[in-house]
Amino acid sequence: MRAVTFQAPGEVRLDERPDPDPVAPDDAVVRVEAAGVCGSDLHIFHGRHPVEPGFTIGHEFVGTVVAAGDGVERAAVGDRVTGSFVTACGDCWFCARRLFHHCTDQRIFGHGKISGDLPGAQADLLLVPRANMTLRQVPEGLSDDAALFAGDVMNTGVFGIASTPLGEGDTAVILGLGPVGLCAVQAARLAGAAQVLAIDSIAERLELAQRFGATPVHLEEDDPRAAIKAATEGRGADVCVEAVGTPQALDSAIRFTRREGHLAVLGVHGRRCEVHMGLLWNKSLHLSTGLANVLAHFDDTLELIAAGTLDPAPIVTHHMALEDAPEAYAAYDRREALKIVLTP
Repeated sequence: MRAVTFQAPGEVRLDERPDPDPVAPDDAVVRVEAAGVCGSDLHIFHGRHPVEPGFTIGHEFVGTVVAAGDGVERAAVGDRVTGSFVTACGDCWFCARRLFHHCTDQRIFGHGKISGDLPGAQADLLLVPRANMTLRQVPEGLSDDAALFAGDVMNTGVFGIASTPLGEGDTAVILGLGPVGLCAVQAARLAGAAQVLAIDSIAERLELAQRFGATPVHLEEDDPRAAIKAATEGRGADVCVEAVGTPQALDSAIRFTRREGHLAVLGVHGRRCEVHMGLLWNKSLHLSTGLANVLAHFDDTLELIAAGTLDPAPIVTHHMALEDAPEAYAAYDRREALKIVLTP
């Protein structure tokens, strides 16, 4: 089979790899029909997340089951499925408490040995371990573009909002309008926020946020802090979602959030950074961070997408062939694409 492999920082290529076969009773093999290129993949592309040269990358997928072990009950050969980007055992101390994102035997597709040595989804075929936990059948009529988001990006936006008490009449600020931030905009509106202020510096992303029901605020041409104060009688946001992953964004999010407000950090912070702890402490802010608990929200998120209540499909800006993966990564790195779907 063909597979997109990491070679070195700034370099991916299409290689030939052996076709996978089920090994464990609950293994399945999926013929991939759509694979997303995600911001997390860009961390690998840049060399910030260590992955071995030649390792197959990618963790978002929709496809058809072509083989399944005797223990697979959730899906059968011929079923169209999507999957969580992260697997879990379902039995450990954390899984028993539905904290699947902290499973003691967690594995992440396409993230190398440090993350469970599980080859990724940007390939013709994908071995899916613990298929009963990992896979969900795609509802009839749901597009690949929409279904692709259920196992990662939209789920992350839902998780971020669910980790806060955002509710009817509240004001939310979403800082950073990549796919996760735009999904958080939709999740905040669904949670009942009276107003959602969406902050970014790219006009097209601001326009899409407005389409999703947010008030766009340009990071550089406007004054975000003044806009937030004007919208909240000077208090600041009830909930702020930081979906960038930089020290500057985190500092801004702390300043944008009201006293006793809630800050959800969805941006990936892979390095140490300084935080104005005095400001965070004095404002009595409540902070939630970390990898999204996708498996806990999977069924609900997929159902909301299938119903059209959440609609991530407009976030997809490019469709490219699997063999064009090097060009796709380069375009994504140049911020010329918001979301790319690769088609084997």
